[in-house]
Amino acid sequence: MTATQSIPARPGPFRYEPGTLALLIIDMQRDFLLPGGFGESLGNDVGLLRTVIEPLRALLAAARAAGVPVLHTREGHRPDLSDCPPSKLVRGNPSQRIGDPGRFGRILIRGEYGHDIVDELAPLPDEVVIDKPGKGAFYATGLADELQRGGIRSLLVTGVTTEVCVHTTVREANDRGYECLVVSDCVGSYFPEFQRVGLEMIAAQGGIFGWVADSAAVVAALTTPAQLDPSPIRPV
Repeated sequence: MTATQSIPARPGPFRYEPGTLALLIIDMQRDFLLPGGFGESLGNDVGLLRTVIEPLRALLAAARAAGVPVLHTREGHRPDLSDCPPSKLVRGNPSQRIGDPGRFGRILIRGEYGHDIVDELAPLPDEVVIDKPGKGAFYATGLADELQRGGIRSLLVTGVTTEVCVHTTVREANDRGYECLVVSDCVGSYFPEFQRVGLEMIAAQGGIFGWVADSAAVVAALTTPAQLDPSPIRPV
């Protein structure tokens, strides 16, 4: 029998083996979340994204205390923009596009102040930080290698935005055989309707892409001893 843990979720309990679970925090960057940053320059209300910070900070503390590995991602590009597709460069406000000067440095450029993660969720020195040029966290990154090296099979997925980088990453993970639980109050969107529908899409049709639960349920599971369970969990 294997020791497993279960989290109440939609469409049903999310089960995982301790030691095979990781917390993935997607793109909680200043350019997206701070007033005056790139996200706000596009006409978005960054306050909708900032509601994610406090529940995610509590979840992050619980994960660290439970010994759950934490991986952070940052969307951005090399200073010469050689890894940025031309189609991506022409998106957004013509006066403020990727690579242009912004309030927090060149927009979404690695090494700039705005590209880095907000202070409240700053990675610890031993936590993995994945720099990604696309929406999904697997494309052109070492994320798959990091997960395989750590024996990870299940992911707690958090971050922004729900309908773009979170969804793309969950879909990529699902295709690779990972079990994903999206933490509903630890993901955010600039658009309330996209947030609602994005979460519904994850758990629809019996969990077509994964599971959805709030952070209170996840934190409770992380602080509860695992139980012996004779039923197997499908390996990746």
